[in-house]
Amino acid sequence: MQASEARPGLGYAIVSAYERAMRFAAGSMMATIVIIMITQVTARYVFNSSLIWAEELCRYILIWMTFLLLGMSYQKGEFISLEMLPETLSLTARRVTRIVMSVPTLFFLALMTWAGWTYAARFDNQTIPALDFIWESIAGGTLNISIRWVYVSVSVGSALLFLHIFVDLLLRAGRLWRGEPDSTKTPPDSGEIA
Repeated sequence: MQASEARPGLGYAIVSAYERAMRFAAGSMMATIVIIMITQVTARYVFNSSLIWAEELCRYILIWMTFLLLGMSYQKGEFISLEMLPETLSLTARRVTRIVMSVPTLFFLALMTWAGWTYAARFDNQTIPALDFIWESIAGGTLNISIRWVYVSVSVGSALLFLHIFVDLLLRAGRLWRGEPDSTKTPPDSGEIA
């Protein structure tokens, strides 16, 4: 699912917009975490007062950031992999193995998407204490944002990773079927010759 591989048109525009949105989300979330933690350290060591909500809110943002960026990490070849068996195979066998191994991964991700959503639904009535505390100190009331939105990150991240792997599977299978070389980018230090 790389914009550089897509043909110009609607698909290219969608993939480009998705990549920009993910980069923006990652930058925004990381900046938010840095600002909150700098504020926390300053409050603790300069004003001798601690922000009791800072660690909890940063944890939730980090969870969302991790799951949102799983697909982008896969796309860039930044996942850990064991290369002992594939290194002993021919190029064609290596390509087929990668395609075949995508199927159980897709099944697992579909299961994680469903199970994550089901699990998150159990927490509809529980609110996020950090946000309630912040809002109560500012406006005098509570926001009542369900902690479900933290747990839903598992489903969203699994679904996005599913899409990345599924598109990669289709591209690789199509190139193998047509007898074209596999032009999917691999990390420079992986030793894999696509």
